[in-house]
This record gives sequence, structure tokens and C-alpha cells, in this order.
Amino acid sequence: MPKKRKVTPKSRTRTATAKRRSSSSRVKRNAAARTAGRYVLPGIISAILLAAITVIGFTGYQTATASEFFGLRNVDIRGNERTPAEDIRRVVASSAQKSGVWNADLAEIRAKLEKFSFVRSAAVSRVLPGGIRVNVTERVPAAVVHLSSGDFLVDGDAVILASVTSATGNNEFPFILKGWDEAKTEKAATENLARLKLYKRMLDDWRQFDLSKRVKEVNLAELKDPTAVVEDSGRPITVSLAKDNLGKSLKTAIEAVSGKGAKIRSVNAAGLYPVIQFQE
Repeated sequence: MPKKRKVTPKSRTRTATAKRRSSSSRVKRNAAARTAGRYVLPGIISAILLAAITVIGFTGYQTATASEFFGLRNVDIRGNERTPAEDIRRVVASSAQKSGVWNADLAEIRAKLEKFSFVRSAAVSRVLPGGIRVNVTERVPAAVVHLSSGDFLVDGDAVILASVTSATGNNEFPFILKGWDEAKTEKAATENLARLKLYKRMLDDWRQFDLSKRVKEVNLAELKDPTAVVEDSGRPITVSLAKDNLGKSLKTAIEAVSGKGAKIRSVNAAGLYPVIQFQE
């Protein structure tokens, strides 16, 4: 027969303590579970409600901003002289007609407008509820230059703008600039800017002496030795000019060949006195 385990007061105390600890752990676990249930479930429900409200709000926002209330009805264009207003409206409409004014991509509209030849920069803004305003800063032609493909307007930054045949307002330049360097190099760009500066000086000086209408073209291929072509007696005459005294040297040359154009090939007016080369 197995021996009965003897129960002592000390063992009874240990057993009671263990039971109390076990009971206390169960109570704590139950309390933690109740606490978690009290906060976690409402939190999940709140998150779901918040997500639903966000989706509904975003959908409502999209619906509202794309509604007819924000439909494009007016394009206000300012600052354009050479760029057709109809072309600007067409660009704006292609980007904003479907999306509406509120959702229109203004940066995209600006980028498209600045691709036009005469547009230096464009500022595009909303005029709610149904308008878009475009402020254009245009490039200003500074000369007519002769290129291998024809005559073109250029601005003061040496940017090719448009062919003379399709451009408006080219009558402000009475003579053509030849000798333009068409190479895509830094040297060519620098020299072309110098050619434009010299061309402007010619315009200013010759208008002052009322000589600009007598000139048909200038050749600035060699910046130190500019030449001009004038007409007399129906014949073209090449004139070498004094770079530091453009007005006086041209006036002297024109006076020297007056009425003798049929006999004269060229005039060198770069020195103190004009030197005439006659036809052979």
C-alpha cells in the first residue's frame, strides 16, 4: 500500500498562497481583457467611420470641383501683341475644358504657352468660378537676319522668333542683317549678340541722319569690318564702314556715289576719305 503524504502546516500555507496567486492572475487577465475590449473595439469602429467620411468627402469634393459651376467660360488674355489670342484660348481650353477651372493644371498650361515663338513667359491664374487669366510677356524683335533657310526675326537675346513672311510688324527694320553665325556654339552665340548690338547702333545712327531707308542690307560677318549695301541709279553698291563712326561714314559714301551708281562697284568709307572702286 502506498504511503499517505503527510500534510504539515507549512505545506498548507504554500498551497493556499499558490491558489491566491493563480486567482489573482486570472482576475488581472480578465480585467485587461475587459479594458482592451472597452478601448480597442471603439477605436476600430472610429477608424472605419473616419475612413468612410474621408472617402465620401473626397468624392464629394471631386464632384463639386468638376461640376458645371467651375466650368471654363472665360479666358482673360493680357500682354499679347504678336501671339494670336485664339491660339492662347485654344491651349487653355484643351487643358481646362474637361477638368474645369478648379482642377485645371496651370503649370501645364503655362508650359504649353511658353512654347510659342514670341512668348518669353506666361503667368496663368484662376478667376473663380469660371475664368482663367493669362498674362503674357512677349519677346520683342530686334532685327531681321538672313539665314540659310530665309529671313527671320530675332530678339535681343538672339532667339530666332519667326520667318519674316509669316511675321507681322517686320517693316520696322528697313534693312537685313547678314553674316549671322548659325553654329550652335558658345562662340557663335557671343558673336551674334555682338552683331545685334552693332545692328542696333546702325539703326539708331542712320535714323538720326535719315539714312536707314537708303540701306538694303548690312554684313556683319566680320565685326571689325562692317559693310552695308546701298542703291544708286538702280544698282547695289557695297560700302565699307567705320565701326566707330557709322553715321558719318555712310553719309560720306552716299554723297560720293550719288548719281554715279551705274559706274561704281564699291566704296571704302572706313578712312578719312572715301575710296571708290569703279566697274571694270
